[in-house]
Amino acid sequence: VNRKTRDPSVAALRESGSPHLTFGSIMPTQFPQFRVLIAAVATISLIAVLVGAKPSAQTPGPKVGDTAKDFELQSLSGVKTTLKEAVKTGPVVLVVLRGYPGYQCPLCTKQFGSFLSKADAFKEAKATVLFVYPGPADNLKAHAEEFAKGKTLPAHYVVLLDPDFTFTKAYDLRWEQKDETAYPSTFVIDGKQKITF
Repeated sequence: VNRKTRDPSVAALRESGSPHLTFGSIMPTQFPQFRVLIAAVATISLIAVLVGAKPSAQTPGPKVGDTAKDFELQSLSGVKTTLKEAVKTGPVVLVVLRGYPGYQCPLCTKQFGSFLSKADAFKEAKATVLFVYPGPADNLKAHAEEFAKGKTLPAHYVVLLDPDFTFTKAYDLRWEQKDETAYPSTFVIDGKQKITF
């Protein structure tokens, strides 16, 4: 964690003590669109703090400065998406949801709505927002469609399916407790697949 960061959104995120969020330094000021992007992500991601997992000695998942592993996941519409292709058009905001732990998580639903309300800020930053919906392969698509039902996704927003937690395990975000799925997490990934937040 970059303790020198002065952005109030990142400071609030750091003080929350969330075990689920990966964050770090703000992009340089010569890239103002990144400041908008990071501020929007930080504000929205505070919702994920409320999901309720207990902090652990080691925060799960990739860290700031790591190279994000490539992945290939299918969208709700059946289109295959890879990280290496997505970063070619701009930064990627990767949001790992809880999926379906026996119900649609109300806090993930609220976070999803908050991201939708900030669609213009992400578009201005030329960011693609990828939501990963993990769970057992059986009925996963139906649960994800229920999650997104009634919401119009902008072209730069995509809901991806993670059947049998393949992505979640590769990113070390599998929440291995009864009736749990994945640690909710949010990452910003640059064009070189480096995690910047």
